[in-house]
Amino acid sequence: MVSSVLSLEDIRRELAAHEPRSVGETGGPRAAVALILHETGSGLELLFIERARCPGDPWSGHMAFPGGRVDPGDPSSRAAAERETREEVGLSLDSTDYLGHLNDLEGRPDHDPKGIVISAYIYHVLEPETPVPNAEVETAFWFPIEDLFDPDRHVEHWYSAAGEMPFPGILVGEPGRHVVWGLTYRFLDMFLAAVGRPLPDRWAPFRGFRGNS
Repeated sequence: MVSSVLSLEDIRRELAAHEPRSVGETGGPRAAVALILHETGSGLELLFIERARCPGDPWSGHMAFPGGRVDPGDPSSRAAAERETREEVGLSLDSTDYLGHLNDLEGRPDHDPKGIVISAYIYHVLEPETPVPNAEVETAFWFPIEDLFDPDRHVEHWYSAAGEMPFPGILVGEPGRHVVWGLTYRFLDMFLAAVGRPLPDRWAPFRGFRGNS
């Protein structure tokens, strides 16, 4: 297994120099997610959620980061990511260590022809509470960043709506269930590249594809 050898200092330094790309108004909805880190005695961990299975939700059952739609009352997309994190897993990011944000990504759920723009913000929590999922979240758990580089965890995810196109994925829990892929994989890939520890370039065949995850 190739170690990520990432430290919080590495991440803070690299993100301070990172200039994220923002997508302007598109006329469609916007969403925001939070990448939340904490340190343990054996290294950094990242919080993932498994979305609850819900008819009509294009991301039903998917692995994701906490987050959701930007509401009219949210002062910013970052505020939306923080609000959604509090609602979905009971974690307050108000007084945490904010580290930066990533390039915006565009997705196109099947039910939304205008597409959606998603922003991602990165936080470090000193003493994380145990996540308490709400009805929108099946489960939530911390996962070691170093283990994301284990080649045995790198799998293909088959998505029938894309014509049975295989997507790169990372197994973070139960096989066939807890696989990070799609937009969450792309944000994870972008984050690790931004901090100088990129994943293997398995996304190359899919660059430019605007799928629904």
